Order: sequence, then structure tokens, then C-alpha cells
Amino acid sequence: MRENGLSSQMYNRQTRKYDSSIGPQGKKAKNRLHRRFKTERPYQKMATDVSEYRYDNMSQDERVYLSPIKDLCSGEIVSYNIGDHPTTDFVMKPLIELIHKRPNLNYRMTVHSDQGIQYQTNAWRQTLKKNHIFQSMSRRATCLDNAPMESFFHTMKVEMYYGHHYQTKQELVKAMEEWIEYYNRNRIRHILKGKTPIEYRNLALEKVA
Repeated sequence: MRENGLSSQMYNRQTRKYDSSIGPQGKKAKNRLHRRFKTERPYQKMATDVSEYRYDNMSQDERVYLSPIKDLCSGEIVSYNIGDHPTTDFVMKPLIELIHKRPNLNYRMTVHSDQGIQYQTNAWRQTLKKNHIFQSMSRRATCLDNAPMESFFHTMKVEMYYGHHYQTKQELVKAMEEWIEYYNRNRIRHILKGKTPIEYRNLALEKVA
């Protein structure tokens, strides 16, 4: 492909990553997953992170943030939030939505994140504890410890962000919401045996019910 000038440019593109670890430090959790991301049980292993998206010709000042929670069984984005500021309240919204969505299952859930300051706060930690959810964190500066979220963000940006110039916040947010809907309901994956994340989740729930 290189000899014929067919190499992909999008999948090699790199931009400065939003650093959620900058700020006052709280209490860190141990890494419970240790990169054991695979599971056949839906709502057992969940991963989350925050990523930055810019609009208005990629201005340094105009940006929104995405905070999704991904089920590592099906790859489904179970809940997410899009907002102007990556605050603790911003990441709490998809967590509360996840807790309300999770069916009554006979095993506990683990939510894995990086060491972002939002995930070190009492609000995040106590909400997990109150709902009997294990907390897990990547090691410092080790992005492979949260590889499923890094992979999701990369795929999303390649398919709907890089090469597109969203002029307004509304235009960008609409594109993000539509792509996540497509990813969950229409984007089949070989690793899911040719099924979409939601189709695979429903079949997996039948097996553990």
C-alpha cells in the first residue's frame, strides 16, 4: 500500500490529548482489570474516559468533551454525556444513567477509568461504593491499561471527526450523537460475530439470565 500511495492518513493522525490528571489529586483506586478486558457477561466490566472535540475550524478555544461508558462485553456505549467542561458533575451523569439501566444481575460490576481527577473525587467513589460497584483505575501514564476506551475514541474520531470541519457546537454535537447511535445499533463487528453491540448485549443477557 505504501508503494502505491494507498496508506491511510486518518489512522496515523495524532493530536494533543486532553489530560484529565491535571488538577487537585484525590484518592486513587487499584487496577482491578490488569488489561483483562474480555468478558462474556454484560454489565460486568465497564470502562470510561473523557475526550476532547474541537469545532469552528479546530479553534483552540471552541471545544466540547465526551464522557462515555463502554460495556466491555458488547462494546456498547451504555451511557454518555457531552458538555463544555469536564467537571465531576459532567462524568457523574453517565454513571448515574448506567446504574439506572443495569438490570438485576447476580454478579458485581466494575467501572474502570484512568486516574483523571474526576474519578478520584468523593462523589464518584461514594456513588460506586453505595451501589456495590468495584472501582478500578489504570496506572499512571499507561494508556494501554484503558485500551478499549482509547480504541473507541480513535475509531470515532477517524469516522466522524478527522477531515470534517464542524463550524458550530450544535453541528458537532449532532454528529457525535448520531455516530454513537449508529455505532450501537448499526455498526456490525467481526469480534461480535457479525452483530451490533446492542444485538450482542441482548443475546449475552439471555445467557446469564
